[in-house]
Order: sequence, then structure tokens, then C-alpha cells
Amino acid sequence: MTTGETDKLIHWDERETLDELSGYDLRIIQPRHGYRFSVDPLLLADFAGVRQGERCADLGTGCGVIALLLARLTENCSVTAIEFQQVMADIAARNVALNGLSERVEIVEEDVISLKGHFPVDSFDLVVSNPPYRRPGTGKVSPRAGRDEARHETSATLADFLAAAKYLVKPSGRICLIYHTCRLAELMAQAALQKLAPLRLRMVHGNSQMDARMFMIELAKGRTGELKVEPPLLVRSEGGGYSEEKLRIYKLQRKDAEPQSRKVEMG
Repeated sequence: MTTGETDKLIHWDERETLDELSGYDLRIIQPRHGYRFSVDPLLLADFAGVRQGERCADLGTGCGVIALLLARLTENCSVTAIEFQQVMADIAARNVALNGLSERVEIVEEDVISLKGHFPVDSFDLVVSNPPYRRPGTGKVSPRAGRDEARHETSATLADFLAAAKYLVKPSGRICLIYHTCRLAELMAQAALQKLAPLRLRMVHGNSQMDARMFMIELAKGRTGELKVEPPLLVRSEGGGYSEEKLRIYKLQRKDAEPQSRKVEMG
């Protein structure tokens, strides 16, 4: 891609930033003051373990970072990234083109509650999502555009996300989510109602002394099995730096460890 073509995709202004995930050779356009991804997408992409030749769906893709990570992790998988906010869907599409992944990553502007009119049942091997975790009317309202839609259930609930994932995934496939621990019991109850079997569960801790704030879970439809609770994932080491597992997930060496993404300054 030429510099001119890149500039057209970015159409740079003060409302956006361009950040790098150097371990994955990705550049990500994000709103400067709206919702910005953190560690969650990288943890989920690693947990999901995309396989060769799989067809994947990302529900609520935001800027597209999870879809891009999945495409980088496995060369011959394809990803359909679904986003209902027009502004974010546009940013995600630009990120796909910016990273040269248009042949394998598709952005679909659609609400998760309307997917039955867009896709046949049992379309995907893997469905991933980082759904909004706050119920309407809870938590502080952010003045930053787009942030509340990413954090609060505004157009779709947890039950809607699970129903959409169940519809899209093949009986032999996997549903992988990252979610806040305050809603673990609710997610388990909803999964049982929708006949989704929990197969793997992993808690995410800031460090070994902190309570888990997030968890990752793998669900399956049409199957049964014992739940495997995996060892906890620690983001920080005892000394306060990145844990060895976070360095592995970010594809960083200890000497290169830095904040999860680096801003690219434009000339």
C-alpha cells in the first residue's frame, strides 16, 4: 500500500489516533476520545485459539481489533466482524484495508439481534465476543462518544449476544467470550437456558493478590462435557511489570515491554 493510499484510509484529524500492536504487525485507527480497546481483545484472541481454515465471527467488533488479531494468528482463516455503530464499523473497515486483510476480514454493519436475516444458521466454526458488560442505568455515563455503547447494553443484552452466537456457530464449533466477573453467574444461567454447554473457564487477575475482574469462557451448542477451569491468567508479575504470559500474548520480549499499544506520530 502506497503512502497516498494509507493517508486516504486514515484521513487523519484530531478525533482519531493511530496505534501499533507491534507483535502482530498491526496498525489500528481508534477514536481519540471514544471507546478504546485495552488488554481484553488480545487475551480473548489468544484464548479462542483460532484454527487453520476456520470461518470466524466477531460480535460487536468495535474498531475491528479482535478480527484483525484472529486473521494474524492463523493465515488461512476468514473473519466476519459485526458492528452496529456506523462510525465504528467505518473505522473497522479502514483498519482492515490499512492492514492489507480485506481478502480475509469482512465488516458487516448490523445489530446482533438482526443477524438471522443476514446469515444462515450454523455458518461459523468460531464465534468470539467482548460484549458490553454494564446493564442500562448502571455505572457512570461517559461523556466520550461511543464509550457507553461499548460498555452498556444499549441495543442488545447478554442474552441477545448468546442467542446470536448460538445461531451463528456450528454444532461442532466454539463460542468464546471475555466478560466481567460480576456477571459470571448470570452468564452461566443464560447459557443453561439457551442449552449452551460451558467447556472452558479462565479467570483474569491484575496480579496474584487481586480479585479476578474478567473471565474468559468457551461454550458449545449441541454438546455436553465437563467444565475445565484453567489456571488463572495474571496480567502483572509480582514486581509490577508484565507477566510472562502477557508478554507471550503480546509477542514481546521483556526488553521491549511497553504499554499495550504505541501511538504512531504522523508527520
